[in-house]
Amino acid sequence: MNLYIEIENGAIKNHPAFEKNLLQAFGSIPAHWEPFTRVERPNGVYQVLESEEVVYAKVNNVWTDVWAVRDMTAEEKTAKQQAVISAFNEREYASNWSAWVFDEVICAMVPPIPRPEPIEGVRMFWCGADNNWKEAPTCPVDENQYKFDFFAWQWVLFNQG
Repeated sequence: MNLYIEIENGAIKNHPAFEKNLLQAFGSIPAHWEPFTRVERPNGVYQVLESEEVVYAKVNNVWTDVWAVRDMTAEEKTAKQQAVISAFNEREYASNWSAWVFDEVICAMVPPIPRPEPIEGVRMFWCGADNNWKEAPTCPVDENQYKFDFFAWQWVLFNQG
């Protein structure tokens, strides 16, 4: 999927267009349309997007999306890490996951044993009592709502009151 952008007097005139559309409209790529490379919005774990708006610029002789992004300060990074750890520890049944550790690279809590490959029809949950992944019993199917009790290792009625 090649993209091109219309240029007039060295400046961008429109948004990028698909090569296929230009060929249908003009029979060939007009000289005033130049190659364009789409760059997805960055989502680095420790980066801050300073503007929601992308700008188009010529980088290494190719027009492209340019996002205003900066690395987090040490204080922002620490605050984000602490928020992830706090949210993880404040969940119901948090002690079930006490063996999990914080992975600074991805800014997330991770199990000491990777989750097994999914098996169709089988629900695997982390069992803190065994410090391993364990098959969960089948959730009842009726008019009631259930939640999983990690300590009793069973589905229990969900009380919305």
